[in-house]
Amino acid sequence: MAKGPHYRVLFRRRREGKTDYRARKALILSELPRLVVRGTLKHITVQVVKAKAVGDEVVVSAHSRELAKTYGWKNGYGNVPAAYLTGLLCGLKAVTKGVKEAVMDMGLHAPSKGARVFAALKGVLDAGIKIHHAKEKTPDEKRIQGQHIVEYGKQLSSNPEEYQRRFSTYLDRKLNIEQLPEHFSEIKKKIISSFKKGKDKT
Repeated sequence: MAKGPHYRVLFRRRREGKTDYRARKALILSELPRLVVRGTLKHITVQVVKAKAVGDEVVVSAHSRELAKTYGWKNGYGNVPAAYLTGLLCGLKAVTKGVKEAVMDMGLHAPSKGARVFAALKGVLDAGIKIHHAKEKTPDEKRIQGQHIVEYGKQLSSNPEEYQRRFSTYLDRKLNIEQLPEHFSEIKKKIISSFKKGKDKT
């Protein structure tokens, strides 16, 4: 371990690889709410967060599990289509709270083109939140709808055992892989219409 009069121990969350404090400082100085996207292999969480002196305040939050519980989503919770829908759900929630603009907080994610974090960003943008971003990083419409998953399923169709292993979750939920884009569009319409109904009541 390094020693000496000028050596400074890094903050715990930086040592653990959880927070880039230099990037966080720049985001906070923008004085805009932060769009925080975090994911595991199985789930996606999208939040709009405001920094306050006493700590971060979560304005709204959406988890990919909500897609199944509330809207009937039968696909996986951690893929690109789920990331987009979770972002859309979070964005629509944020609009109802008066949020109009935010700044992207990717944490330590690598800014890879078409990644889940940018699919979630696209969902928030489509909900009506203004966020500065590089357009070429967001996935195209076919990828957002899951067309790449459909193509992968077609490649494995000649190998039933491998197909069953890779898509067992889909099959257990009675979802045909080829129907994924249509199912995506159906769930997207349900999410949007649920917020329109709430607006009509007010």
